[in-house]
Amino acid sequence: MSRVEKSTKLDLERIVFIGRTFEEYLDMFSLSKEKLQGKKILDCPAGACSFTAVGNELGLDVTACDIAYYHSGEDLKNKGLQDIEHAMEHMEKAKNNYKWDYFNNVEGLRKHRLKALQDCTNDMRESSERYIPVTLPSLPFKNAEFDILLSAHFLFMYADRLDYQFHIETLNELLRVTKEEVRIFPLVDLEGKRYEHLDKMISYLADNGYTVEEVEVPYEFQTNANSILKIKKG
Repeated sequence: MSRVEKSTKLDLERIVFIGRTFEEYLDMFSLSKEKLQGKKILDCPAGACSFTAVGNELGLDVTACDIAYYHSGEDLKNKGLQDIEHAMEHMEKAKNNYKWDYFNNVEGLRKHRLKALQDCTNDMRESSERYIPVTLPSLPFKNAEFDILLSAHFLFMYADRLDYQFHIETLNELLRVTKEEVRIFPLVDLEGKRYEHLDKMISYLADNGYTVEEVEVPYEFQTNANSILKIKKG
């Protein structure tokens, strides 16, 4: 392993490998399979989501990238199974911070998370070239390599750990590799509060020539996490 790899590879214990299903992604980002047809799509960071696996199976062109992919699929699957169990225990205690119409109950949620993990790690084994290890805020892709970029549960969510400068650098990089639009979900932090620098960031993007709008989506699990930031280029 090169020295560069060593420094970028995040310790497996520090990775939470839990993902959402393809269907959740369509609702989270207010998308349809038809809208994505013929587009080159990047999921960043994709974690254990099955959007890439199921999307490609349905004839879409999706690539996933994440810092987790420096680790083997087998190690990630084992870590994901532990993480799901741990999260479900926590969920039992924190049930009231969530809306359950989508999953019905904790068992329904567990099934979705296990399905996503299974589809993702099976696909990693069969089509490893779709799963690119990256360390944000830099991406190993060409300018405008993808038409659409989807980014879930990373920016804004971890405002306590990722400062404004990191958000701006990451956003610029996401926009660099995208030709048409970037969608980010959700717009709140882990406590369900709107990201404190969001308006400042929207002004920054508008000043740089992007068209930005907040769009409500047909998905809300964490309370208040029900809208995306849609950033259009050109």
